[in-house]
Amino acid sequence: MNKLDILKKRALIYKALRNFFDEHDFIEVTTPTALNEAAPEEFIESVFCSNKKLLRCSPELAMKRLLCSGMEKIYQIGPCFRADEFGSRHREEFTMLEYYQTGIDYMEMLELTAQMVQAAGRVMNPDLQFCYKGKNFSLAETPEIITVADAFLKYTSKTSFQADIDGDFDELMVCNIEPNLGRGRMTFLIDYPSNRASLSRLKAANPQVAERFELYIEGMELANAFGELTDAKIQQERFDAARKFRAANNMKEYPPTPKFFQALSDGMPESSGSALGVDRLIMVLTDTPDIADVIVED
Repeated sequence: MNKLDILKKRALIYKALRNFFDEHDFIEVTTPTALNEAAPEEFIESVFCSNKKLLRCSPELAMKRLLCSGMEKIYQIGPCFRADEFGSRHREEFTMLEYYQTGIDYMEMLELTAQMVQAAGRVMNPDLQFCYKGKNFSLAETPEIITVADAFLKYTSKTSFQADIDGDFDELMVCNIEPNLGRGRMTFLIDYPSNRASLSRLKAANPQVAERFELYIEGMELANAFGELTDAKIQQERFDAARKFRAANNMKEYPPTPKFFQALSDGMPESSGSALGVDRLIMVLTDTPDIADVIVED
């Protein structure tokens, strides 16, 4: 398939995604790309602008402020940026689909995400049978759902909590676990250790883990989702810890986030949200192994 054909299919996938959200009564929103406020990430570096603003890694904080203002079902498709990322699955600029709904938990968000991916897949192949890099997979199959704890037991020689203590959690995830996920069907990896909660809340039934999932197809991560944390105090503690980590690792200093915390303090509804890499979704649906072939580069 040549690049022109892939870009035409990209347009069809965009249309399918928007149709899906329209049919589910979501409102499409647009938030700024150059930010005064952004969540400090421990393992991601933003692209900083000359005017001291930074280009968004995600529209997350702005969209959560919209939830706090009374919006209930929102989505956005647009550019995001992460510094110094380049490879067959990465670019410094990429396209993110981010979506939030109030009144649902993260497992309901998981179901919505599976349905959305199927809707996008259907415009490429109505029977939802695909091949990526020589491996067949079916979006019609019931997705696999596996906890992080069970994945470590299945694919490594230690528990997830021991790996976290030993400092090789990420290495084992990348080398041992992720290559085995999404084989033949979608896999949702759920319930991350509590210290990897990011902006998600802890699970009430088991506070050692967070309400978080990631979606994989044929070994590639496509989406990251949370049962959203609504407690301003806890979120501030997490941001403070992230800033200390960044300082200790000589990463750039992020600006404060007063507007986000004001909105959070005013009251954020119970909600769940997810961010999906659109370029990667197009890659797996068009059997394109290099991200360069599904985007238009400068």
